[in-house]
Amino acid sequence: MGGIILFDGICNFCNSSVQFIIKRDQAAFFKFASLQSEVGQALLAQYKVPANIDSMIYIEQGKVYVESTAALKISRHLDGLWPVCYGLIVIPHVIRNAAYKLFANNRYRLFGQKHACLLPTPAQRERFLECQAPKQF
Repeated sequence: MGGIILFDGICNFCNSSVQFIIKRDQAAFFKFASLQSEVGQALLAQYKVPANIDSMIYIEQGKVYVESTAALKISRHLDGLWPVCYGLIVIPHVIRNAAYKLFANNRYRLFGQKHACLLPTPAQRERFLECQAPKQF
């Protein structure tokens, strides 16, 4: 199985990011779940993700990645030149995460938010865990 991306389902930027990833993931490596969904909440509990993390979370091979590390790990699996971005991992995580948090803390103000979570198209439904039959992850 590939990676699982948990995202803020009411964040316009986060929803746009999911669409961006889907378009650049022709191999369908990633599955998605909103943080607000039952599946998302179950995964947060299963992996003991701290409650103060409310932006994109990436789970791969049983490990949880947050903030800038999550974004960079995701970039490694995208089509095109996006894997080159993973080279930014050499920047100390304290610096990367400071920039990430500055942006993440202002994402609603900058991009707005939805009153409901993203509804995937019929073609995308199999990529969203909350649209599948219940199972253990």
